[in-house]
Amino acid sequence: MLKQNTPFTIMIVDDTPANLRMLEEMLKGQGYRVVAFPKGESAIKAAFRNPPDLILLDIRMPEMDGYEVCRQLKTDERLRDIPVIFISALRETLDMVKAFDVGGVDYVAKPFRFEEVQARVETHLQIRRMQKELEKHNLNLQELVREQVREISEAQMAMIFALAKLAESRDDGTGKHLERVQTYCAVLAKQVLEASPYELSVDSGFVENIFYASPLHDIGKVGIADSILLKPGKLTDEEFEIMKTHALIGARTLEAVREKYPNNGFINMGIEIARSHNERWDGSGYPDGLSGEKIPLSARIMAIADVYDALRSERSYKPAYSHEESTEIIKKEAGTQFDPELIEIYKSLEGKFAEIGESMTDPGEH
Repeated sequence: MLKQNTPFTIMIVDDTPANLRMLEEMLKGQGYRVVAFPKGESAIKAAFRNPPDLILLDIRMPEMDGYEVCRQLKTDERLRDIPVIFISALRETLDMVKAFDVGGVDYVAKPFRFEEVQARVETHLQIRRMQKELEKHNLNLQELVREQVREISEAQMAMIFALAKLAESRDDGTGKHLERVQTYCAVLAKQVLEASPYELSVDSGFVENIFYASPLHDIGKVGIADSILLKPGKLTDEEFEIMKTHALIGARTLEAVREKYPNNGFINMGIEIARSHNERWDGSGYPDGLSGEKIPLSARIMAIADVYDALRSERSYKPAYSHEESTEIIKKEAGTQFDPELIEIYKSLEGKFAEIGESMTDPGEH
């Protein structure tokens, strides 16, 4: 007999009391836990409450025959894999075929020898135990794979952030700009997901991608000369035109990566943000002069986060504005620089933005 820490539970369903008693005594004598029922309906209810490991099922029973009992058991996800062995006096081939057709795994003809029943029971319990062990192993394997994929993904994202941080380090006045912008973008995107006219464009994947892709917004500045990038005073018109090229430099750098990974949502969003976060709602931005909803949603969200952080941060050419001053400036730009729908969403998050800014201050700030 099979050995395990707790005894297997076998359910017997037969309307003949003598058969029930005989099978129950014999199986208990082999160490099984046995539950016996004379009717199919009561057996089904009991199985739903406490699923057995195996079912011995008669066919000819009043009210509900064994075929219907088995058919109903197989409709429940928790019960459909429980092996059902039919035990019946019906010996016609069609009867046996029907038993297998409704989900039975074996068929024992009455009158039966207990040695035969015992052998069939042990065989199918062994198979069932192996199936459960395989299912458990597969679940463990799937979790292991997910964990490894998660670790690889997190390592890749950390490396990408480090590269973006390295590019940003050329401008030593930006501090924790990338970290704050990541958080601002994620907060805005989550609110867009919950309550906005863009529900068809935003899902949890969008929120995750914008969090990881937002640090790439100014990666193209690696191609801008220090004399312009680090100039303490106002840029000349010619210098500003050169500075604006960072949007295309960043986008084209990421487009080269997209050639190898054309369906990668993170890379595609990174391109959108790098190229278009300096576009304006009224069409006066750069590099493409896009307006309104022609500007990618990710870039429109990024624009608000980027400008808010720039206003709140001290630079060599400007003091840091307060949260209230920054918010008033941003509100006034609704419909000109920024998407007015997104500004309405920003208004509901003013306090959250202030908290983020206060909790992620640059070194030396108070």
